[in-house]
Amino acid sequence: MGNPNYVGRHNPDYVFDYDPNEDAWTTDLATLDMSRGERFRDDTIWPFFARLRKEAPVHYCPDSLNGPYWSVTKFNDIMAVDTNHQVFSSEPSIVLFDPEEDFPLPMFIAMDPPKHDVQRKTVSPIVAPNHLAHLEPIIRERAGTLLDAVPRNEVFNWVDKISIELTTQMLATLFDFPWEDRRKLTRWSDVATAAPGQGVVESDEQRRMELMECLQYFNGLWEERVKAPPRNDLISMLAHGPSTRDMPRQEFLGNLILLIVGGNDTTRNSITGSLYALNKWPEQMRKLRDNPALIPSLVSETIRWQTPLAYMRRTALVDTELGGQQIKAGDKVVMWYVSGNRDEEVIPDADTFNIERPNVRHHLSFGFGIHRCVGNRLGEMQLRIVWEEILKRFDKIEVMGEPRRVYSSFVKGYEHLPVRIAA
Repeated sequence: MGNPNYVGRHNPDYVFDYDPNEDAWTTDLATLDMSRGERFRDDTIWPFFARLRKEAPVHYCPDSLNGPYWSVTKFNDIMAVDTNHQVFSSEPSIVLFDPEEDFPLPMFIAMDPPKHDVQRKTVSPIVAPNHLAHLEPIIRERAGTLLDAVPRNEVFNWVDKISIELTTQMLATLFDFPWEDRRKLTRWSDVATAAPGQGVVESDEQRRMELMECLQYFNGLWEERVKAPPRNDLISMLAHGPSTRDMPRQEFLGNLILLIVGGNDTTRNSITGSLYALNKWPEQMRKLRDNPALIPSLVSETIRWQTPLAYMRRTALVDTELGGQQIKAGDKVVMWYVSGNRDEEVIPDADTFNIERPNVRHHLSFGFGIHRCVGNRLGEMQLRIVWEEILKRFDKIEVMGEPRRVYSSFVKGYEHLPVRIAA
């Protein structure tokens, strides 16, 4: 995946004077850098993106931690980039940070056709309709067990007790990963996207070391699966797939990180985001309780409003024009899904959480084109089941304070959400 926030590799002299009270409408656009994790951690991004959509929808940042890049902030411009892989390449990286020469992590989401297509096809049976039908009762039973076990009349962290645990259990099932070690998957997901010095890892060296431990662990699982008949889990699929069975170990690690982060971070932050949003808009919670048939709409609105991955990067293959701006071959182009999902010209009243929103599935969070999220149906199913089981059990889940958000401009998520459920 690479580290979207790592400081000092491309521009060690870069200075970012962060002011959480900075006025988004008067700051100098010529130097505005939206890729810093502080803005996301403090949830101050919204007026900056609103201004970019209004005044500079295709915006050039000449100097950032990871070099210059273009920001694309409006819905239709983002879709134009996302659906044109002939001009906007996913190689060499889908984050602002380029691969490290001595620690590359190739993964199929950061590849162009034809290699992308055959590797994606190898793992896609895991989310085929027949397999999702098999997984649904498993998810429902686990969600019910976790919800029945949460404390009553005391404050607890919803992120850890429900969001992380449920998605980690699902990930362990998809990999057929040793159950007692499943929280290793959570740890590796956090390590893969964390900025050093922000509470997860202290240094890039520690991050590398832990990811190599991940590879070593999965190498053992690979050796078991490659000697056994093909099975319906991700490691067996990769070990037996014609296009993946001979992949280099760093490429195996890269694809593992892709599957771990894609199967974990995104859904867990949507589960948390849905509860947080329904507490911010209590009239929406009343609508949901009065009409549980709105749960599928709740799922789509959550995924839009939360936007669990804030952006994807592309690299221009040729000189091109977008939004009146001249983009040069080799330029980094960032599709800010988090901004496009608040584009009022496409999504009216976009800052509001509305589970009765018309055309609620029309959002950017899954991407478009050949890289559209392969696990989108599984993520939606998990979120749907969680809310079906919540409504069976609880009259109210009360959010007791503001969440603590992740320090990242890539993963838009939560570390902690304090909640209480009355007995």
